[in-house]
Amino acid sequence: MDIGLDPRTPVLIVKLGHYPLHHGGVGAIRSLGRAGVPVYAITEDRATPAALSRYLRGRFVWPTTAAEPTAELVAGLTRIGRRIRAGEGHRAVALPTDDEAAVLLAEHAAELAPYLLMPRIPPGLPRALAGKQSLHQLCLEHQVATPRSAVPESYDQLASVAEELIFPLVAKNADPYARLSDPAVGSTTLLPDRAALERLAESWSGSAPPRVLLQEYLPMEHCEDWIAHLHRAGGGDGGTPRDSRADNPDLVFTGVKVRAWPPRGGVTAHAYSAANRALAEESARFCRAVGFRGICDLDWRFDRRDGRYKLLDFNPRLGAQFRLFETGPGVDLVRALHLDLTGRPVPRGEQLQGRSFTVEILDAPARVAARRGHRSAQLPGGRSAPPSGGRGRLRELAWAAPDDPLPALSAVVRSAGPAANRLRDAVRALLPERRRQDPREQRRGAGHTPSG
Repeated sequence: MDIGLDPRTPVLIVKLGHYPLHHGGVGAIRSLGRAGVPVYAITEDRATPAALSRYLRGRFVWPTTAAEPTAELVAGLTRIGRRIRAGEGHRAVALPTDDEAAVLLAEHAAELAPYLLMPRIPPGLPRALAGKQSLHQLCLEHQVATPRSAVPESYDQLASVAEELIFPLVAKNADPYARLSDPAVGSTTLLPDRAALERLAESWSGSAPPRVLLQEYLPMEHCEDWIAHLHRAGGGDGGTPRDSRADNPDLVFTGVKVRAWPPRGGVTAHAYSAANRALAEESARFCRAVGFRGICDLDWRFDRRDGRYKLLDFNPRLGAQFRLFETGPGVDLVRALHLDLTGRPVPRGEQLQGRSFTVEILDAPARVAARRGHRSAQLPGGRSAPPSGGRGRLRELAWAAPDDPLPALSAVVRSAGPAANRLRDAVRALLPERRRQDPREQRRGAGHTPSG
């Protein structure tokens, strides 16, 4: 379906750090590439799933940790942007797929503007939105419901905050980049009791705890997990900032997260689209209030106890599951961004209802966990199972695509090692305690080094 995308303006998938199994980037390459837009991507190596997509015009192998000096990262993006502009004759639309990339692009937009197209937003806004505690403060300032949370500055405060918030608690890295330079936790972590908090604190070094956010836990038996993906138009093309809401109003999608991996606080493994006017309006209101423009991904939890949607996370960039959402005319978030930044109208249309999205590699263990009762939240409307997504445009897989098979093959190969390690750990956990401690078993396994 032709929606009027400009085939002369390329797109650059901007990613910082090592996460080769990112289905969001592959989804963007396919969505834009199928529509005739030249797409380039930054990749860790030549064999990542994104690097192997048939719809990729070119790849820039640039392995980073995202912890490099800022000047080095800006210089690298400048070189890449200059090469694309020289080859295509136009600046590339910058499409960040991680928080660090979104922060870097916003804070150095003036330096990168000769080579990259991006929405005009306050330079410090993505950092504030991606930071857990700064997001909490923005929510309080703009009357958006959010779980109670705090960042203790000393070990004494750590104990008092835990008492005030009441267990169980959720622990998160408080700031973007903290997961790279000084992570308090590897990922979102549920702390069921004080003993779990003490074990976590014992793993830290230093006279003060790292920047860790302790957050009120919203219990699964009383909650529903919702997601909202938005595109807010205006302010692009390097000229005078404009408000194009009259031509391109806010595009807001809403859906239900059914399964995640790991089950609590992990990546979306299966979800379905469901129009939720109240949530869409609240999401758009918050974005307008803080001045955000471009693409964002918000995680909400509906608390049935008080009937409020509470904001858990704000990702100021493309969400990995964005292909869950599409309008009747065929507009998704990356197409809306491209249309807007090239000065073209976004065709109006309602989101497709009942559309499903599955991350094949993650959903298999997530299904097993759900059958064992390890669900992150309840489904709305008293359902015990999500509605069927059907076929064709109503069902989307993260990796498998008949017209673009190589990314899925690469994803399977590259995920085999981590999957084997997770399976091994799960088997060990199921073994009887005495067998795990039997010296004969330990000697029998000596000299064997697990692969992966």
